[in-house]
Amino acid sequence: MQALTKKHHTDNRVPLHLMVHPANIAAIKNYVDSLEKSGSTPWREVAAKRGNIPASVLRGARSKEEVTQTRLSELTGIPQRHISEMERGKRPIGKETARKLAVALKTDYRVFL
Repeated sequence: MQALTKKHHTDNRVPLHLMVHPANIAAIKNYVDSLEKSGSTPWREVAAKRGNIPASVLRGARSKEEVTQTRLSELTGIPQRHISEMERGKRPIGKETARKLAVALKTDYRVFL
């Protein structure tokens, strides 16, 4: 059994390499600088800066599972254009839709609400 220590497990740093569009370099550097100064930022705060939180969560979950909008449409029975509108924040994600998306994307439905 490991003993509790005061040293936080994230004190060790590791190199991180990213492939990003050149237009995003300055914004990413500023974001990383702000993280180093403030510690950490809650994910909902970051998502809110990008716009609609459920839209960001849906886009991220779909990307994580490596599923296209077309394939997600096939898995859920939700029209592809509706998924596109949800990801752009143009269409709300209701409870029943969230449940379908959650099953297909292997996550909890509440993250979409």
